[in-house]
Amino acid sequence: KKSEQELKDEEMELFTKYYMEWKGGRKSDNTSYTNIPRFYYRLPAEDEVLLQKLREESRAVFLQRKSRELLDNEELQNLWFLLDKHQTSPMTGEEAMINYENFLKVGEKAGPKCKQFFTAKIFAKLLNNDPYGRISIMQFFNYVMRKVWLHQTRIGLSLYDVAGQGYLRESDLENYILELIPTLPQLDGLEKSFYSFYVCTAVRKFFFFLDPLRTGKIKIQDILACSFLDDLLELRDEELSKESQETNWFSAPSALGVYGQYLNLDKDHNGMLSKEELSRYGTGTLTNIFLDRVFQECLTYDGEMDYKTYLDFVLALENRKEPAALQYIFKLLDIENKGYLNVFSLNYFFRAIQEQMKIRGQEPVSFQDVKDEIFDMVKPKDPYKISLQDLINSSQGDTVTSILIDLNGFWTYENREALVASDNDSAADDDT
Repeated sequence: KKSEQELKDEEMELFTKYYMEWKGGRKSDNTSYTNIPRFYYRLPAEDEVLLQKLREESRAVFLQRKSRELLDNEELQNLWFLLDKHQTSPMTGEEAMINYENFLKVGEKAGPKCKQFFTAKIFAKLLNNDPYGRISIMQFFNYVMRKVWLHQTRIGLSLYDVAGQGYLRESDLENYILELIPTLPQLDGLEKSFYSFYVCTAVRKFFFFLDPLRTGKIKIQDILACSFLDDLLELRDEELSKESQETNWFSAPSALGVYGQYLNLDKDHNGMLSKEELSRYGTGTLTNIFLDRVFQECLTYDGEMDYKTYLDFVLALENRKEPAALQYIFKLLDIENKGYLNVFSLNYFFRAIQEQMKIRGQEPVSFQDVKDEIFDMVKPKDPYKISLQDLINSSQGDTVTSILIDLNGFWTYENREALVASDNDSAADDDT
């Protein structure tokens, strides 16, 4: 008989033999793991200077290559010439049209850079009930121009993306806008001493609306998708109308107006705003309770507000229909930090409106009536709680917040029927 040790040795030998056969067979049968692409690349650490430099250089080369792939002005002019030459009759009004057959011919002659635009998908996207199955040449050319502009702008923004992760930090966007100022004719009149305040004013709008979680960074994709960059680059137009300038947050008159308002509120000229100074904002009818909440929740320095915090405040109150503005105000109204407004919190804020009405000799309105009207307007999922999403979904968030924080806003709501009648009378008088 074999000894116990010999049996163990034999068992180990057989195990090793069968295991190696199994392992080897498995390896030869299934090699799919060798085709899995690498999906994680570690970023170089701060002390790895050489790797950081290498990464920066490679990104710069990549962006330059992408820039060369875009159509330049000469190539765009050539494209327009080819489209015009191959237009398909008859014309629709004054608009030149092109059918799919000629569209493909232009694609063949326009060169390799244009190939991506001459697809059936893009043609179908621009098709608009033409009886001959054609698309507008102007619409197609504008589509190409817009795509080229988007890619140019993306490359331009990516140059300021220091981390190379597809987002811009506040300092990155500040550098982008600062270097953009000399290219915008509408800002020619700005004093250089005002540049830092202008940049701060412009950057705050991007971050207030595109960074709701206050992470300190914005995706470049989000910047391109919103209309703010269009508004900013609209200042390239030397003949921009006065009306457009007044409604454009980024225009010189608008930025100077916001900063001038800040200076006017700053009575002690210390560069900061106290609660008392901020109380004169707008019509001077914001309630003390609401202003208390502003200074409790927002970033302050020794109980006073700086210009950046003031800009967030202005953007919230001037855009009360927007979700980001409602989120800002909702946080202030949610005194118990429960994520919803109940009867208690509504009463807490409306009581200050009632007190202001008494001070001005007006007959206070019953809270019960106002509460019922608010719940009727919002129609929340829970009949006793109003969430931020309820406010946004109702499209009445601006009215509800105005009723609770601003006596002038409440008075406007309370007398809305009389104001509508007055406007109609004025319109009738103008017609006669």
